[in-house]
Amino acid sequence: MAEPKILRIYLDPIPLQQARDGTFGIMNRVQAAFEGRGFRVEFRKNSERERLKSAMRNGYSLFYMDDPFHANSLTLRKAYYFPFWRIENSAKRWDFEVAQAPFNPAKVDPIQAQRWVSSWRKWNFKESMKGVTRDGPVYVPLQGRLLEQRSFQAASPIDMIRAVQSSTDRPILLGLHPGEVYDVEELAAVQAIADADPRVSLQTGGMIAALKACDYVVTQNSTAALSGFFFHKPAVLFGQIDFHHQMTNVHDLGQVKALSDIKQTTPAFDQYLYWFIQMNAIKADEDAAEQAILETVKRRGWQV
Repeated sequence: MAEPKILRIYLDPIPLQQARDGTFGIMNRVQAAFEGRGFRVEFRKNSERERLKSAMRNGYSLFYMDDPFHANSLTLRKAYYFPFWRIENSAKRWDFEVAQAPFNPAKVDPIQAQRWVSSWRKWNFKESMKGVTRDGPVYVPLQGRLLEQRSFQAASPIDMIRAVQSSTDRPILLGLHPGEVYDVEELAAVQAIADADPRVSLQTGGMIAALKACDYVVTQNSTAALSGFFFHKPAVLFGQIDFHHQMTNVHDLGQVKALSDIKQTTPAFDQYLYWFIQMNAIKADEDAAEQAILETVKRRGWQV
């Protein structure tokens, strides 16, 4: 039996107010797409209690970044750069549809891709390729929980740093994430590495300058690796993620081979970015966005 035509979207306070005010672009498109199919769309306050109650309600539930834990729920996540979005049946990026899809650069027009990347590099980073070199350090953008190996990681971040030290004679730049709060033990561990090895330097932020200068990127699954493709910098991944296709992956190759292979790796940078973002995400400001939303949720099993 078909579900009642109700869509409830669960949002934290600021995006909830933006959605109700009509200033949250992707929510405008979702609302218009579903109302065009006769649905009632409700913007609701997000909380664990409300999400749990959603499993008992008729209709469909759309969560903003939270895990879609029941059969009639999906999650909405930004595809790294505005105005691109994905609607998925898992909150884990490595389970996303695009993560499972094969990438074939032969099927992407290289001229169109190059133009698209040049335009979006200027839009997202206010940069061109002028001044970009590969003469700098190995850039290691860090995220959180530096001393812990999580389920999606091939090693803890601190062990990842040690693996990089063993794999290269180049300088190494460790980038602490400006949005993370590190505890005393974590900071002491990375500082001890920097103090003991004159090749290692430590900074907070500064991603764009690092990407312009570095030889290559090594990270768990930081978005900095994807952003590095805009500057034609290859990357090694120690963690699972959706943008793995053209990156050297420790889960597949092991640490030694992954860190060795990166020195001879030349990804299809522009074609990959165009395929991953433009061709495989919902662009909220395009006329076709509403149809793309409906087609996406249909593939996830919703009857709209």
